[in-house]
Amino acid sequence: MIACMTYEGALSEPEDFPKTEEPVWLLGKEYSTQTDLAALRSDVQSRLWMTYRRNFAQIGDSNFTSDKGWGCMLRCGQMVLAEALIRRHLGRDWTWESSTSDETYLRILSLFEDHKCATFSLHIMSQLGVDEGKQIGEWYGPNTVAQVIRKLVIFDEWNNFSVNVALDNIVIMDEIKCSCQVEGERGWRPLLLFIPLRLGLSEMNPVYYSGIKKCFKMPQSLGLIGGKPNHASYFIGFVGDEVVYLDPHTTQEAGSVAKKATETEVETDKSYHCMYAQRMPFEHLDPSLALCFYCGTEKEYDDLCNRMRQELIDAEKTPLFELVPTRPDYMKDDSSLEGASGRCMELEDHHLESEDDEEFEVLQ
Repeated sequence: MIACMTYEGALSEPEDFPKTEEPVWLLGKEYSTQTDLAALRSDVQSRLWMTYRRNFAQIGDSNFTSDKGWGCMLRCGQMVLAEALIRRHLGRDWTWESSTSDETYLRILSLFEDHKCATFSLHIMSQLGVDEGKQIGEWYGPNTVAQVIRKLVIFDEWNNFSVNVALDNIVIMDEIKCSCQVEGERGWRPLLLFIPLRLGLSEMNPVYYSGIKKCFKMPQSLGLIGGKPNHASYFIGFVGDEVVYLDPHTTQEAGSVAKKATETEVETDKSYHCMYAQRMPFEHLDPSLALCFYCGTEKEYDDLCNRMRQELIDAEKTPLFELVPTRPDYMKDDSSLEGASGRCMELEDHHLESEDDEEFEVLQ
């Protein structure tokens, strides 16, 4: 049963987190609901919460002025991007308050406003999705969103992200590192890594629960995105055998925060922060998902690879994915997999009949 609560105006104590001795893990940080509940809720509220919006300027030549009913996975992709931006510019320990008016924070938020001039807007993302075979108004799967984000960051000179999408359940370490290293100087482009997976056919295989929990514990974790058609969510942690997530299925008025100088702008800013998270059993997770990670430095990337090797590969009987130092020989002559580390890639067709029309290698 999914634990639900209203986002505001609740008359009783919200049930966002259970009273338990088990720790809560949230994007690499550990909390106790008995001693850290206020800090835990503050951490949840500090994440940027992207939801359906209405009454924005129409998208391109379409008649859409709202993304209700189809834009939830795009909103989840925006939440991952927003979390990466916060990590890059404000740090993991940064917290939001209703009075926050930090210039960097407001600049980050402006990138996601619902108009064609905002770099990471729904308008631009949905139009880039057309190149991935998704018409405006169609539901997206996690892999398609990852591919759209990979194309989207090219237009973002401020952050210079290297977005890598690992294909066929294989993370190729040297190619990812190469994509992040700056030629001619000792620099590092911040890494945003997506690992699309399909962990079962119609239901999540329980053998993967342990690996997913370990991912949430890693300091480089940006959570995971996943869900069934018309119901995608952004998963940010877990407690016991339940995942903690932010749900984009709330329709709010489109607007601008600008410099947060007016009452309307202050209220719009609040609409980007969810007061209480939701949770549901691991068994309700859809098997189609994408793991997300951020590495701001080469040292953080090396640490992530070490953690993956030790905790997800060596310690698990059924690993979530493969981790290899270089491209396997059987992939070198396959032009369809060129650039599987994120430069120029298309997902190989495995002819999987699935309800969300995503193409994955099925892990049993």
